Amino acid sequence: MRALLGKIAPLRHSVNWSLLFGVGFFLIVLIGLIQSGLWARDWLTQHRDTQIKTLTVLGKPYYTAEHDIVSAIRQTDLSSFFELDVKAVHDAVQALPWVATVSVRKQWPDALQVYVVEHKPVAVWNSDLLLNSAGGVFQASSTRLPETLPELYGPEGSEVEAWQTFLQLKEMLAVNQFNLISLALSERFAWQLWLDNGIRLNLGREDKAQRVQRFIDVYPRLERPEGAQVDVIDLRYDTGLAVSWKFSQNEDNKDKSKA
Repeated sequence: MRALLGKIAPLRHSVNWSLLFGVGFFLIVLIGLIQSGLWARDWLTQHRDTQIKTLTVLGKPYYTAEHDIVSAIRQTDLSSFFELDVKAVHDAVQALPWVATVSVRKQWPDALQVYVVEHKPVAVWNSDLLLNSAGGVFQASSTRLPETLPELYGPEGSEVEAWQTFLQLKEMLAVNQFNLISLALSERFAWQLWLDNGIRLNLGREDKAQRVQRFIDVYPRLERPEGAQVDVIDLRYDTGLAVSWKFSQNEDNKDKSKA
């Protein structure tokens, strides 16, 4: 017996117990992960048919009715929380006329949140389209549209330039108590403005701001014929301007003078 113990004692000293415990711990963790994976697989299999039961529309859309957004969402397959195609939901809502951007989020266990940001209309474009605050064009209609939206006209692709020019010139005119309500850019890139008092300004293609300033400076000094109102002011001259007058209905003629 003593001889056997004498042989075992050196063997015990030669075993690397730290390594042995480390391997054992690794095997225990590995087995635990495998068991967890099998449990998760079984659980997902049992719950793969969990349906979306709650739809929440966020963002407080103003022009788009909430039931229209919900109807668009329901056109997609909501039968499985896990297999729900988020992009399909996104595209369905994005297709609504007033929707600018959409964010879709699934929320466990059976909810879907859709955050909607609408276009903010700032002007009517070419009579039948709308411009948003970034100068982007979109097509939509609503009885809730402001009646005071300015009307802008121009060639395709000139939307941003037209909107930025409108803002610049409107601010210049407003300082001097004029209200700009419409602007047009022709195919030849000539500018025209309409004020709320019925006056049309022809600016031509160059020096828009300088010509508007000339109108502001000269207009208070214009001598009006009796019974006449300013109709068109032509500012396409290097200096000065030309004025067309309109008379009351019982007058048949128009007079044109250059200042």
